[in-house]
Amino acid sequence: MIAKNTVTPTARLIEVFSAIQGEGLNVGTRQIFIRFALCDLRCNFCDSAHTWNAPATCRIERSPGLRDFEIHSNPVSLPILLEWVEQQNLPCLHDSISLTGGEPLLHAPFLTQFLPQVRAITGLPIYLETGGHRSEQLAMILPYLDSVGMDFKLPSVSGENHWQEHSKCLQLCHDSYLNVFVKIIVSQNTDPAELERSASLVAEVSPDISVFLQPVTPLPVSEQFAPVPMLAPSSDQVLMWQALMKGFLKYVRVIPQTHKMINQL
Repeated sequence: MIAKNTVTPTARLIEVFSAIQGEGLNVGTRQIFIRFALCDLRCNFCDSAHTWNAPATCRIERSPGLRDFEIHSNPVSLPILLEWVEQQNLPCLHDSISLTGGEPLLHAPFLTQFLPQVRAITGLPIYLETGGHRSEQLAMILPYLDSVGMDFKLPSVSGENHWQEHSKCLQLCHDSYLNVFVKIIVSQNTDPAELERSASLVAEVSPDISVFLQPVTPLPVSEQFAPVPMLAPSSDQVLMWQALMKGFLKYVRVIPQTHKMINQL
């Protein structure tokens, strides 16, 4: 008889902590954040470049919101991560669990096993933050998700180009009746033609999908790696772009990174 594979699934993490969501449709809500390591994109505006690779250690908040982090080694086993989330999940405190990164979909095989268990243990909805460029991996975990925040990457701002995959991922979420929205980082260098293309792409799936324009938060000089500094757009630019996109869509909102205003991670 051949023994079954009993290898415990593992994930490479950056951190687990409790905080107020600062972006998109869930802004202002309290979430348990699970920040995964690894990203296959290299966006010019990225403020989380430390997540691009997998570190030897991760940090885990002992008490929700107190920033009393402990250091643990990577990778982390599924039972241990469940234990850490349970530790965070005080009664009535959190609205959902946020899977963020990095790009969480790079851990899709792990998530197919982790998500049903964490949902059963906590009873909390599961929210995925993704670059929206990995449709095959997204399809693997769709049954375990409640909402998805998808970042459209404008070539003029991010340096990335994933229009076809953005369309596939958005259609998958819509067809699965998930609560999905789109977030677009905009800077002074944003090409309005790309915003029009984004609006058209979303409208083809559904004009009822909300889009959030997020003015870029300029990085400190020490953290900049793009050849041209990312500068926030002017108010005139943002008003013009919102009006442009509302020619295609019902809901186009402008919200900056509010978590940085209130000193949340």
